[in-house]
Amino acid sequence: MGPEAKVLGLLGLQNVAKQETLVKMGVLALCCILSFSLRLFAVLRFENVIHEFDPYFNYRTTRYLAEEGFYSFHNWFDDRAWYPLGRIIGGTIYPGLMVTSALVYHILNFFHITIEVRNVCVYLAPLFSSFTSLVTFNLTKELKDVSAGLMSAAFIAIVPGYISRSVAGSYDNEGIAIFCMLNTYWLWIKSVKTGSLFWSTMCALAYFYMVSSWGGYVFLINLIPIHVLALMVTGRFSHRIYVAYSTVYILGTILSMQIAFVGFQPVQTSEHMGALGVFGLCQIHAFVDYIRSKLSSQQFGTLFRALMAIVGALLSLVVIVLAITGKVAPWTGRFYSLLDPSYAKNNIPIIASVSEHQPTAWSSFYFDLHLLAFLFPAGLYFCFSQLTDANIFIILYGVTSVYFAGVMVRLMLVLAPVACILAGIGVSAILTTYMKNLSVISKPDKKQKRSEAASYPVKNEIATVVVVLISFLLCVYAFHCCWVTAEAYSSPSIVLAARQQDGSRLIFDDFREAYYWLRQNTAEDAKVMSWWDYGYQITAMANRTILVDNNTWNNTHISRVGQAMSSPEDKAYEIMRELDVDYVLVIFGGLTGYASDDINKFLWMVRIGGSTDRGSHIKEMDYYTPTGEFRVDKEGSPTLLNCLMYKLCYYRFGQVYTEQGKPTGYDRVRNVEIGNKDFELGVLEEAYTTEHWIVRIFKVKKPENRGNEY
Repeated sequence: MGPEAKVLGLLGLQNVAKQETLVKMGVLALCCILSFSLRLFAVLRFENVIHEFDPYFNYRTTRYLAEEGFYSFHNWFDDRAWYPLGRIIGGTIYPGLMVTSALVYHILNFFHITIEVRNVCVYLAPLFSSFTSLVTFNLTKELKDVSAGLMSAAFIAIVPGYISRSVAGSYDNEGIAIFCMLNTYWLWIKSVKTGSLFWSTMCALAYFYMVSSWGGYVFLINLIPIHVLALMVTGRFSHRIYVAYSTVYILGTILSMQIAFVGFQPVQTSEHMGALGVFGLCQIHAFVDYIRSKLSSQQFGTLFRALMAIVGALLSLVVIVLAITGKVAPWTGRFYSLLDPSYAKNNIPIIASVSEHQPTAWSSFYFDLHLLAFLFPAGLYFCFSQLTDANIFIILYGVTSVYFAGVMVRLMLVLAPVACILAGIGVSAILTTYMKNLSVISKPDKKQKRSEAASYPVKNEIATVVVVLISFLLCVYAFHCCWVTAEAYSSPSIVLAARQQDGSRLIFDDFREAYYWLRQNTAEDAKVMSWWDYGYQITAMANRTILVDNNTWNNTHISRVGQAMSSPEDKAYEIMRELDVDYVLVIFGGLTGYASDDINKFLWMVRIGGSTDRGSHIKEMDYYTPTGEFRVDKEGSPTLLNCLMYKLCYYRFGQVYTEQGKPTGYDRVRNVEIGNKDFELGVLEEAYTTEHWIVRIFKVKKPENRGNEY
């Protein structure tokens, strides 16, 4: 072959490589576009609406930050929340989400792209989901190769477990936290593989961004030390690991302590002690390696045993002293509930009452992961078959996330990314193996073909079946993800939708209707008592003072509200006067069939109300029938049928027909006729009931207007 032919051949190979690179870049860009566009279902179905409950607080604080500046935001004392206690905003939140949104808002306006803060909040999570696809590609590429990275990026672009927290309008910390988490993991893998101070510093900065964004950063600061510890145990510890972890821990800890809400927790709480312990082990391991190089094996053995005994005794003594003196805080209730799923139910009902903290049903794994639940073990197998420092990390991440996702349904969000990564590795390995067996792609000579046919007679047929099957399953996965997104994760909880018999859609906009009424028809300093679920929405949309909200930081205050809801009207009035309540808001679904109403949540109010000393008289069993049933019909407990919550929900409901052929007062959620129909309110009066009776607002009478009854 002449030099010209060689040059032409080389140019041809370069052109093919460039074409492959362009194709891969195009696929990755398509994944990012798909990730963003699929999360816009909610915007297409409704106007730009913020979802759920917590996002309304995040939106309110972001708007304040954008308008008033960071200094005012950091020192903001919110007197509209937790009356009469109030709340110091800057010291009780993770500000990363708000700062990111405000920064995007100011950058766009700097370039004269006029946009409202609310629209930035609505679209921020879909934007960061695109970034998540990119960082997932980079992370998986470091673990295996580009093909696996593209598959993982495609998976995470549409996986329901992640879409549930990143759909348009879902303006919560998790919307950017998953990007921050995977970015930290990617940079950690780069640090481990290179031992570079640059990549370690970048990892520490990414960890700082993660700490500023979500309390789930505790998972990272425990998983990375576990990885280092595993490398020590397996004899893989090296100078690269020492440089990477020491840099990440020292710089990351110092940076994380700059977040006011975190403060000195990284050096004072039990959740962070594992990272500190592994850091100490790294120093000991490096010191021992240095001593080993200077001494003989016999001298080193004697010194090593003595050193371990002394260090072990000193560490044990220090830990005991710190624990006794209270310098190291014990684990939090949420952390205990991860280790023991029954802990919160038995000890902290306020944690157990949150639906996100319930154990995950088996069906949820299939619903949120679909095909990934079956490809996950395949990815683990391929990682085990080629153990590297990076693969050990992803194995630990996968195994721990499966456990935590099973304990708490909210942590399905942590499992979804690693499921996409391992599934991408598994699918890529399977397709790479079987695509080579297709004669269409690889054309061996006749002699080689005859020898392979003798040992593997149906190679092409089996390869074709496997490739077609995988392709079919991927198509089914795509259809499932689109369906779940459209049906389950694209309807904001504040605007309810239902299908009528003729197939048309019926919209229930009672929440916004009620909040608008509060904003327009009550005094600016009016105090509204409701269950904590609706506190953020009332503050953000009605701009009224509330007693408790979704922060749930003060169990005693929430318990007092639970006691008021669980008590008879006269006892409840005493509590409401004590708390200076002007209006009481309750959610009732008996007319429309809305199941997430306050009657269905009522037992949690009873449990939380009776969990403190002042509520010791409230016993849960008093609200059950003698046979142990919770009923609202005539067989219901007299204590239940005469408590404040029951009366506020069912006031005047006994005269209403809800279904044809059913008596008046028929509850469509509980499917029974209510037991206490004919009653009047003594110390409260109905102020407003929304069109579909979902939100009911009652005004508390002043003492001079309550008459002789009380």
